[in-house]
Amino acid sequence: MRKLALALAATAVCSLSVPTTPAAATVETIEAQMTAASAASIARQDMFDAFGEDSIKPGQYLWRDVPRDAGEERVVISLSDQLAYLYRGNTLVAAASISTAKAPRITPTGIFTILEKRPMYRSKKYDNAPMPFMQRIDDYGIAMHAGYNPGEPASHGCIRLPAKFASKLYQVTGVGTPVPIGA
Repeated sequence: MRKLALALAATAVCSLSVPTTPAAATVETIEAQMTAASAASIARQDMFDAFGEDSIKPGQYLWRDVPRDAGEERVVISLSDQLAYLYRGNTLVAAASISTAKAPRITPTGIFTILEKRPMYRSKKYDNAPMPFMQRIDDYGIAMHAGYNPGEPASHGCIRLPAKFASKLYQVTGVGTPVPIGA
């Protein structure tokens, strides 16, 4: 059953990995949200399989060497676990603590793609706040970037990553990389 769910989630995510125009890069339908939630659930189990029972504390990440030819990268975000997972094909490469939106704000769920990357960017909405290793995933300013990472929701909607993880992630992803975000 788990293998079937993994195959379905990977198929749905991989089918969106072809670079798309910004208008089609965000899919927030119920089906996309369910697929992203399934991918996040599978990623949690993959983390235990890959790294053991060690938990990731705020500001920490785990990373292992996986050959570049293992497949295309994708970043799976789990809002409930406050974790990000990097895959190459169906192989988990890394996991990191994150900090997403604090109520009443939200981090959207569904399937997104990286639309823009900048090594250093400043927020146009929030007092010119620094966003190192910014990877924007929607047209409204939501991005993955290095930032304060208490391991719990604390942002305006962005996905804050530990700085060293954000740097490494920035180096291996590209515009068009899929980013499913599950609740």
